Amino acid sequence: MTARSAQPGPAARTAALLARLAPRTLRGRLSLVALTTATLLMVILTIAFNTVVRQHLERQADDELHTRAAAVAATIDTRGPQVRVLEAGDDALLDTNVWIYAGGHLLEQPSSTAARGSLTGIADGLVARGGQRCVTTDGHVHGPVRLCAQPVPHRASGSAATVVTALDLSPYRSSADTLLLGSFVLDAVMLACTYALTRLAVGRALRPVGTMTEQATHWSAVASQERFGTERPAELARLGASLDALLDRIRAVLRHERQLTAELSHELRTPLSRIVAELDWWQARPRSDADTRATHAVIADAARSMRGICDTLLNDAREGTPTVPGTAEVLPTLRHLAAGLDAPDRVTIEVRAQDARLEAGIQAALLERIVSPLLANALRYARSYVAVEARRTFDGVRIDVTDDGPGVPKSFTGRLFQPGQRADPDDGHSGAGLGLPLARRLARSVGGEVRHEPDHTPGARFAVSLPAG
Repeated sequence: MTARSAQPGPAARTAALLARLAPRTLRGRLSLVALTTATLLMVILTIAFNTVVRQHLERQADDELHTRAAAVAATIDTRGPQVRVLEAGDDALLDTNVWIYAGGHLLEQPSSTAARGSLTGIADGLVARGGQRCVTTDGHVHGPVRLCAQPVPHRASGSAATVVTALDLSPYRSSADTLLLGSFVLDAVMLACTYALTRLAVGRALRPVGTMTEQATHWSAVASQERFGTERPAELARLGASLDALLDRIRAVLRHERQLTAELSHELRTPLSRIVAELDWWQARPRSDADTRATHAVIADAARSMRGICDTLLNDAREGTPTVPGTAEVLPTLRHLAAGLDAPDRVTIEVRAQDARLEAGIQAALLERIVSPLLANALRYARSYVAVEARRTFDGVRIDVTDDGPGVPKSFTGRLFQPGQRADPDDGHSGAGLGLPLARRLARSVGGEVRHEPDHTPGARFAVSLPAG
């Protein structure tokens, strides 16, 4: 037995067909909704209007019949013991589909053969039921006919005469059908205009959305500072504000990534330079085993430093991830850091601490990354000495990095910790202006701070405040 593939049912096929026929654009969907709503409204109004028109035409026909019956009743004499039909000035009155009964006896009927046919039987039925009644018959050969019975009381005996009048409804029905057809034509025109105007209005309303789409396509998320703005309708203004906030977050993330890349390259430059220098020195001429082991040790130390730099900066870059707590011995860490830097021959580095057992409440690698840019800048601009002094304070640990160089220009102190800023880019020293901002950011990430003391002279002094270990 072979398995048959399941065939979709009629409902599924209908749903799939409707899905294919549904408009793909928002303007098309809104126009279709407006057209559907207008169609339902037009159908309801058309039905109500034509119902009212037909009822009005029917009342007009009844009024015509009652008028005729009253005119015929004026020719009936009911003063004597018998009902008599007087001679009317216009004998043609009795030829216009009029029946006169005395009690249940037919006195007069239309002279036309067509009227004396089936209509006479209907008139007999109306008289037999008594009272003032009307009935419509659609079975007549000449079309629909309306018959109404009008009693005429007998003054002597009280027995009533009855006048039955008939009226051809074809003109009234024709007028009603013409109005119905005109309503359908008017509905079609109105729906076409509604659809066209809705598409035009929705297109104009969505034009700002298209403009915003083109703007978002051409703008650069990194370099452009353009904004969608609020000079739009209220709904689009809120959308523009949301998109502006989203662009700000994207730009912030991209700036953070660029800053992290720049900081990594800035911090990795020194250990990489040590590795390259050691390899060049080792390859310059044949070396002994001791020289090779020393080179390997330097390279291994530089590699560990690079790994520590990467771990420290990447951990700090993870937003919402707190810095791993730790404890660092301040004096050995500062001495190790000073020994790893290439100090000019003219500059002497002095590292001292108030207490040899002084500890900071951060990891040693993070302490190096905070102090390293300050010490590197001091060595770059110092004339003869650099002093690194650590001491305990009432709320933690303070490390001062002091040099006897030219100091920081007063005009530059406000931009000292801004990324990419240098007091004199043409001073002959390499640097990207990232070290000080990085040191402050890392210090603040553990609850510390990096400050410049502008009152210190000569030279420059930077103070690092860190939590105690």
